[in-house]
Amino acid sequence: MERRFLLGEYGKHLWTREKAQGIRSQLQEKLQELSIGDTLVIDVKDVEVFDYSFANELFAKILLTLPVDHPGKFLVVEHLTAYARENLEKTLESVGVAIIERRGRKLYLLGKVHPADQRTFDAIAQAKEPVSAASLADQLTVNLTAMNERLSKLTKLGLVRREKGTSPSGREQYLYIVPT
Repeated sequence: MERRFLLGEYGKHLWTREKAQGIRSQLQEKLQELSIGDTLVIDVKDVEVFDYSFANELFAKILLTLPVDHPGKFLVVEHLTAYARENLEKTLESVGVAIIERRGRKLYLLGKVHPADQRTFDAIAQAKEPVSAASLADQLTVNLTAMNERLSKLTKLGLVRREKGTSPSGREQYLYIVPT
């Protein structure tokens, strides 16, 4: 299930940590209401820009705790202006986290992301169903150990969800998904 959080309700220009603190507590409440596998979309439509301190207080602090406080839940941002995207990207890079941005039907990663991790995320996003580490390793011509390291990193950042599945031979395996 997907729920929306309309950031534009708080203004076109969002400045300061203090403003972001109040919004962050409301965002945390929305995340608490979600079930595992659900997605909360932060819709930035009608927001022209936010500054670094606002982005750090709202986005970075939520993302730093997301995998621990809200495991298996996705946070996605959409409708970013060029200015807002630039500020968010620099903010997230500075603290070593990333967020999923949806533009139309395509998903992107914003923040501190290695190109190999971006390729792995893209391969999972393009799959029509949950995908195994072995099939991703084959698809991206990477050894399985390296693929497992990438998937572990993306999972710890809350960008990919891992769930138990069964291999074609009947053995237990993990499958990976991103929000749809």
